[in-house]
Amino acid sequence: GQGDSILIQTGEKAVLIDAGERDQGQTVCDYLKSAGVEKLDLVIATHPHSDHIGGMPDVLSRFGADEILMPQMAEDMVPTTSVFNRLLDAVETQGIPVTAAQSGLAYDLGSGAKLTVLAPLQDYDDLNNYSVVCRLDCGETSFLFTGDAEKQVEQDLISEGTQLQADVLKAGHHGSNTSSGYAFLNRVRPQLIVVPMRAGARLPGTEGLARLQSTGAPVYQTGIYGP
Repeated sequence: GQGDSILIQTGEKAVLIDAGERDQGQTVCDYLKSAGVEKLDLVIATHPHSDHIGGMPDVLSRFGADEILMPQMAEDMVPTTSVFNRLLDAVETQGIPVTAAQSGLAYDLGSGAKLTVLAPLQDYDDLNNYSVVCRLDCGETSFLFTGDAEKQVEQDLISEGTQLQADVLKAGHHGSNTSSGYAFLNRVRPQLIVVPMRAGARLPGTEGLARLQSTGAPVYQTGIYGP
């Protein structure tokens, strides 16, 4: 559907980034089971919107996790939605340690793979911009996972001089017009772009998709080609 959910597996570790909508929790669990996952070493809740964290309580109750990584938001930005509270309850029930996402935080996933947190870099007035942006370097192949980060975050990353070049880009905010600016894409220079989306939905945006296509990289929309 429209939600994000990304599994990273090495010989030693299993990391889940987001878990889709609330009604897709079982779908994510079934996939994890089919992939041979018995326990998650790290779960990343990129930001508290339902299409990213809705299915996470189901996943945590089934697989558990050694750690959950979440953005630390300004007090007036912390949501009071039932979806977010359900996640917090699941984390507390499972006794999972919570880590605040900070730029530079890095995880050795074994098998030569390293996951590095790039953002958030500051406080924002939009939950999308609090998204945990992270980079996976696995041998000579690199991946950039952007949550729903929009152009403001992209510019902040550029201003910080962050190493953004990556072979695979998970497009920000489902290919929205408010993400994937030209300056950012010119820094990433992806060889492959993946857009999580639902067929017939309002995203990706026309302008956003055009910018992604302008890179010359294949743009795989999951609602068309499958997950």
